[in-house]
Amino acid sequence: MTFSRTNLFKRLESSGVAFIQSIERHILRNFIYLYALEQGLDIPIGTQEAELLDTNNNDEDADSVAAALFDTETEEDDFTTLLQGEREKELTSFSTDDEKAFKTEKLFRQRAESIYQEYKTRYQRRFKWLRSTLFVDIKKLKRDLLEDAKALINILQQCGEWNPQKDEKLAALIKLLTEIHPKDKVLIFTQFADTVRYLADNLRLSQITHVAGVTGQSKDPTVMTGRFSPMSNGKREQISSSDELRILIATDVLSEGHNLQDCAIIVNWDLPWAIIRLIQRAGRVDRIGQNADKILCYSFLPAEGVERIINLRGRLRKRLQENAEVVGTDEAFFEDDDARVILDLYNEKSGVLDGEEDTEVDLTLEAFQIWKKATDGNPGLKKTIEEMENVVYSTRAHTPQPVQPKGVLLYMKTTEGNDSLIYVDRDGNSVTQSQLAVLQVAACEESTPAIPRDKQHHELVNKGAELIAEEEKNAGGQLGRPSGARFRTYERLKSYVQEMKGTLFVSEELLKAIDEIYRYPLRQSAIDTLNRQLRSGINNQQLAELVVALRMDDRLCIVTEELEKREPQIICSLGLFSNS
Repeated sequence: MTFSRTNLFKRLESSGVAFIQSIERHILRNFIYLYALEQGLDIPIGTQEAELLDTNNNDEDADSVAAALFDTETEEDDFTTLLQGEREKELTSFSTDDEKAFKTEKLFRQRAESIYQEYKTRYQRRFKWLRSTLFVDIKKLKRDLLEDAKALINILQQCGEWNPQKDEKLAALIKLLTEIHPKDKVLIFTQFADTVRYLADNLRLSQITHVAGVTGQSKDPTVMTGRFSPMSNGKREQISSSDELRILIATDVLSEGHNLQDCAIIVNWDLPWAIIRLIQRAGRVDRIGQNADKILCYSFLPAEGVERIINLRGRLRKRLQENAEVVGTDEAFFEDDDARVILDLYNEKSGVLDGEEDTEVDLTLEAFQIWKKATDGNPGLKKTIEEMENVVYSTRAHTPQPVQPKGVLLYMKTTEGNDSLIYVDRDGNSVTQSQLAVLQVAACEESTPAIPRDKQHHELVNKGAELIAEEEKNAGGQLGRPSGARFRTYERLKSYVQEMKGTLFVSEELLKAIDEIYRYPLRQSAIDTLNRQLRSGINNQQLAELVVALRMDDRLCIVTEELEKREPQIICSLGLFSNS
């Protein structure tokens, strides 16, 4: 189920039309099996060749009727003709009447019966056949197949017909080819043959000329590469200007073994899982004979919702960083996010330091560095600080700014034992949600003089304590802040257990670990480990395995049989007011 779901999201990341085609093909395959079961006929079992899983070898949709006929021993010409014939049938099978805009069970059943008959006659030797009577509960199997198909038909009806005119991703590509690089050669890579055909057809409809597509079923890809890059392939004299290609759209079948360095612009229409494929794509143009000073690499990133689910960009970024650390590289496949932060700071964008990146690791490390810097070589200061009583307070001169108004900083331990910082203004409102930002605002030298306490100081401390208590109650209670490791881990694992309910992935050990995270505070080492992994893009299954392992090693939570009910403790406060 996970593999199928991920594959569908990957198709969606490539193009809406590829996603819809996969849904249609999945439904059609269900009805082929249903037809066989209902008629008491043998069921066709397709090839299980490993090449089907590798887009470098096979770029057809694994759910397509054509892919089901994949056979490594088929003669190339016969295989190409076979695939093209089946693909044409797929493309026209749902446009025979007025119901084409709303795919129905009736249409799928009609097409499934037709395809089954061809499988059983013309292509019988390309399948292994399984007797339907071997299934113990045929009624349940038929019911499940039909429910699955109906659910997917409902998705198709919600999607409606795909309209390239409303495809914003396609529009961005057309703008790139016609406005930003109107005369340059451009090499476009995608993982799927369906997307190659979709792009090639729609670029031509947009009056863009000298365009061609190459897939795994192209009869002779070297002909197209010669027309696209005649200089690097020694065919300059043979290719006329009218035959020369400006835009070549290809799957990863061209990511190895071809010279394309007449071009210096690459577009990743969709991103591959493996960094080696990403590097190989660039390697088609970044090679001996390239005359351009700079290779430009444009990448379309997954939409937010898809990226949250498959974490494709995060995986690639991590692997690219690891690769750079090992072998060294100056390639940059993605713009550096840090540049965006610096630009926001330059433009004084409010709240740029707030958000999910403010975790316990940042706060702990920052506080430790401050403590170490202040006390190293100064045992007197260290002793003074350690002997201070709770509720100590002071005030220093502060020049108010739009994002740093006059007010009070408060540090307290809550009833649940969580460390909390808050910055409140004169009206008693919280200035920022970033604990790290509050800590940094408190910075001052040891020699900084104190000024008289403002008359509102204790009132604002009280307000700050109330806000911290309210936030802890509303934003996760004893789990702490939403950006913290404990809260995020608990919420993700709770969702994972719900999603995987009834499977082997939900073990008794996992449920006990989740219960302990809710009941007891995390060990500091567990906080650090979980934060690192959460930042690196760990998926839910890996997170579950990590938490179980930490618990088994007694490195997850500080477990006590009876947690005493704590009173909130105000540790210290600092007023930020004018010296007048």
